[in-house]
Amino acid sequence: MSILEVKNITKEYPSFKLDNVSFNIEEGSICGFIGRNGAGKTTTLKGIMGLIHLNSGEIKVFGRDINEHEAENRQEMGFTLAETMFYPDAKIGALTKVTSKFYPNWNQDTYEKLCKRFSLDQNKKIKELSSGMKVKYNLAVALSHGAKLLILDEPTSGIDPVSRDEILDIFKMIVKEGKRSILFSTHITSDLDKCADHIVYIKKGKIISSKTKEDFINDYKYITGPMSEFESIKDKIVSHKEDKGEFTALIPSEKCMGIPAKIKQSTPDLDTIMVYEERKDDLEDETFVI
Repeated sequence: MSILEVKNITKEYPSFKLDNVSFNIEEGSICGFIGRNGAGKTTTLKGIMGLIHLNSGEIKVFGRDINEHEAENRQEMGFTLAETMFYPDAKIGALTKVTSKFYPNWNQDTYEKLCKRFSLDQNKKIKELSSGMKVKYNLAVALSHGAKLLILDEPTSGIDPVSRDEILDIFKMIVKEGKRSILFSTHITSDLDKCADHIVYIKKGKIISSKTKEDFINDYKYITGPMSEFESIKDKIVSHKEDKGEFTALIPSEKCMGIPAKIKQSTPDLDTIMVYEERKDDLEDETFVI
């Protein structure tokens, strides 16, 4: 069952257009929303949350139109923007006391248990929290008002590897029972290798791919070989790099038939796929200068 349905949403700015963006998030899944800076990730998330006016398109949460059932939907959604700093001098406990009044379904017992599990000190000020602790606080608040869909913008950015790993484990715990889902944008694709079920890839305001992580990765092969073999595959590849008489490249799996034996094939990770996909556009851009 789809917990979030995004259909043909468009937002036009003077220098950027979110162009007919469509994808679905299934119940009980973790979806990674990837793309380079400026690709449209944050604009899409703001559109889903109703923080910007879209030019066109339709969004449904739990099968309900986002605009027609705004108040009801917001009770079941948790949302954080990257670099959000709210009342930095407020203590956690005081801020939560105010925040909880906006949610009829607030469960103080759940909140206290989560704070204990996440080691959140109620007497600490927001500005005193590390990036990782801010993420944990946002998750504690969202889960305490019964949010079933968490929409997170760059939640692991600026967090050390140990804390990131802990937060990813929390994400997996949240969706384990199959009732909640998480959509989070990130440029740290190694995080998605560890926890994501689904990948949505956006480039220049358009969705390039939306499918399970396994299918997304299986669409490509990473190949390496001597430059003497490059001519035989150059018309098939997404993009390539050259170094010391050898090349590396990304190639669609469907075009691997007949590749010479001297060219080695392997399964790429998400980071490799994104780097070579974006490199293709950089090299085709006439304004790109080395």
